[in-house]
Amino acid sequence: MATVTTLSSAARGSDARGRAPYLVQNSIDFGAAATAKGTALAAADIIEAITVPANTMILDAGFEVTTVHAGTSSDCALDLGVTGVDPDAYVDAFDLDAASAGAYSVGAGNGPLTVGATADTLDVLIQAQTGTTTAGVIRVFALLLDVDDIGTVGADEVDRDTLA
Repeated sequence: MATVTTLSSAARGSDARGRAPYLVQNSIDFGAAATAKGTALAAADIIEAITVPANTMILDAGFEVTTVHAGTSSDCALDLGVTGVDPDAYVDAFDLDAASAGAYSVGAGNGPLTVGATADTLDVLIQAQTGTTTAGVIRVFALLLDVDDIGTVGADEVDRDTLA
């Protein structure tokens, strides 16, 4: 098992005080992942897709196949989740080699996950694979919400009455 970290994209776009959910995305090129790893991709390899800031809830996530799978694998299954917490929280056993361009993953239905006091990553796990994966691209997306303390929302006290 290897972890490819060089393809990860940092989440950005958090709204300020109002705290609205926001969408982030990153394309994962399996050819580039194999190059970054230095050897062929294999079952149990992890590809970090999106860096999620601390104190952020991942409301939902998934991916779209933008370039079809290439290689000798006839059974490449992908999971999407947070390694060490729930590696298939959002997608479980997506059949990549059978998918066509434009196909979307189906949600695993496990519900939101909250990233704690330190940042973490949303990861693509090659759950199963026979043969090799040499090419293919998926667009990983996630709906995030900053759940950090917003502090006091009321007005501050001022000395306007003593100015008169």
